[in-house]
Amino acid sequence: MADRGQGDGRDGGRGAARPPHPIESGPRAVAARVLARVWGSEAFASAALDAELRRAQALDPRDVGLATELVYGVLRAQAALEARIAEFAAKSRWTTDPLVRAHVLMGAYSLCFLDRVPSFAAVSEAVDGAQAAGGPRVGAFANAVLRRLAAAVESGGRPPLASAVVASAPGWLRGALRRSLGRAAAEAFLSAGPVPPPTGLCLAPGEDRGAWIEALRAAAPAATFEAGRVSPAAIVARGAGDLRRLPGFGAAWIGQEEGAQALAFALGARPGEAVLDACSGRGNKSWLLSRAVLPGGAVDAADLYPAKLSQLRAALGAPPVSAEGAGAEAGDAQGGALGRAAASVRETYAVDWTVGAGDVPEGYDRVLVDAPCSGVGTLRRRPEISLRREADDLPRLADLQVAIARRAATRARDGGRLVFAVCSVLREECEAVAARLAATADDGLGVRLEPAPFDAELARELAGGGDAFRLLPHVHGTDGYFAAMFVVRR
Repeated sequence: MADRGQGDGRDGGRGAARPPHPIESGPRAVAARVLARVWGSEAFASAALDAELRRAQALDPRDVGLATELVYGVLRAQAALEARIAEFAAKSRWTTDPLVRAHVLMGAYSLCFLDRVPSFAAVSEAVDGAQAAGGPRVGAFANAVLRRLAAAVESGGRPPLASAVVASAPGWLRGALRRSLGRAAAEAFLSAGPVPPPTGLCLAPGEDRGAWIEALRAAAPAATFEAGRVSPAAIVARGAGDLRRLPGFGAAWIGQEEGAQALAFALGARPGEAVLDACSGRGNKSWLLSRAVLPGGAVDAADLYPAKLSQLRAALGAPPVSAEGAGAEAGDAQGGALGRAAASVRETYAVDWTVGAGDVPEGYDRVLVDAPCSGVGTLRRRPEISLRREADDLPRLADLQVAIARRAATRARDGGRLVFAVCSVLREECEAVAARLAATADDGLGVRLEPAPFDAELARELAGGGDAFRLLPHVHGTDGYFAAMFVVRR
């Protein structure tokens, strides 16, 4: 789980440059406002883009695709694009206005990487946008600089986008990835696609994946739905739009990235067991675990933030929906993101594991610790993360992960199992933290964590019979994750 406290893209753009008035709805205007919010108010690109696209519902699918590519493309290749602009611009004042910056960089991205957009059109659109945001002098600057760039690209050819993306990653991140994955794999990770990634759907245990794929295809014929590669419960969707409008949402399935599903399965929860989701957030993994322990088991959810637990509790009560009956009442299950399956979450606890265990009881058979982390594993989905993290964050986050996991381990019974997981692929947050958890700790908590092979089939395959595994976008098609299994001893 990414480190808490970042924006969610719903701040209305406060702190960003004032958008043109009236609000323009073309793909470049939409993309420019998203980029301005990412830079000006630390919004998440995906959430800000979703909000802007909902406001611009008249956009046809091709324009939606263009706006999406411009947002993700500019953020992924930002440093390389700014370096190209610097070759032709003596000053960098154009970067201080987020909307001007967005239009200039979108123009540069189009010139360098979008062969379907004629150079004259890319320049013209960028100049118009920059001038609307910053006035005639800014427009003249954008015109001069982008025309020079267009001439350079025409004479020298378009650069490889993958190389620009790798070069745009901060130096500390490139180094950390190379130490963790090796040079070739680090570059493959940074440039992995598709961008944006597909949307993951997670089926409740017992649901027929093939039947639901057919039902969803019938409900949204313009979208694509395919079986996931890693999770047996995953359906991978592209172009599906608002998931809440699809049949079965919240009852038979929820929206959940495929790799995150694999983490829940890796815990190996079985019918009749008591399970603790120690860093549950809004409860997507709790949703899946609560089904895995039926009949007779129970899942409790804990999190630092009471508001997230309130959202989990408020999501109870959606009725079941079968694939055969899906269709006309597509929106029936919209009452909550977790639907009726959340009814199996027995208790919720607001707790700061770094301070203590609060009211969380002891005796769980299994504990999942999906700990706060850098979020580097989600870079293809959240490219802005590379702009907001620093090398100094890693030791702080590693200490936090160790503290949370060790305290949560005290809630497991002797011989119970704990999975430590992060949405990162960096050694500092993965193997190094797992090694610290396995080391004897003089912290007075009275528990030892012994590395142990996974006892869930999916995780055994991913780990090759070992006690830890990584998921990588360029290998598995998921976001990047790390998971390690431990047996708790008292």
